[in-house]
Amino acid sequence: MNHESSLVNQLTDRLIAGELRPGARLSEAALAKEFDVSRNTLREAFRVLGEQGLVNHIPHRGVSVASPNTSDVIDIYRVRRHIECSVLENAPNNHPGAEQMRRAVETAHSAAAADDWLQVGTLNMSFHNAVVSLSDSSRLMRSFGNVLAELRLAFLKVEVLDFLHAPFVERNQEVLDAYLNESPREAAAKLGAYLGDSERQVLGAYARAGQD
Repeated sequence: MNHESSLVNQLTDRLIAGELRPGARLSEAALAKEFDVSRNTLREAFRVLGEQGLVNHIPHRGVSVASPNTSDVIDIYRVRRHIECSVLENAPNNHPGAEQMRRAVETAHSAAAADDWLQVGTLNMSFHNAVVSLSDSSRLMRSFGNVLAELRLAFLKVEVLDFLHAPFVERNQEVLDAYLNESPREAAAKLGAYLGDSERQVLGAYARAGQD
């Protein structure tokens, strides 16, 4: 993996973890020093992230983290339904990725009990990433990482993390239980309903916050 690809992956991971917030300015000098890369390498990474919709290039002002709008949210959830539900419905029984799903759910319960909602959000990303890992497709995983990064920015934009994440800790558990104890098809049906409810909650939070 070259420096540019590695840097893109590291910055995407930071977005998924909620470490970079919507609209935040990204300092070329600081990031080049932190990652020990040239500014040209960093600029190429920014170009790739810009193509993925994760950063914005503003003339004479530099680069900032993207801030998803309402139409972005709708499209993110459209893609999620196509990818996650299809992967889950066609997943083999007892795939090793189920262990990653289980760990994410268990740790999320503990984080929710401690009111650590930023961590609950990160574990929610881990759960859905594990769902897509059931596909055994590295290409699909790479594409979905971009979707998760945009999703995390949408969550952070409305700043009501407990409201967004609390109901879905238990619903992640329900999806996992359906996959393990019923069938992949039943799990996919539960996940489809779950994603519809999640989308409505995010859009409602956008509306209440006066976001576009």
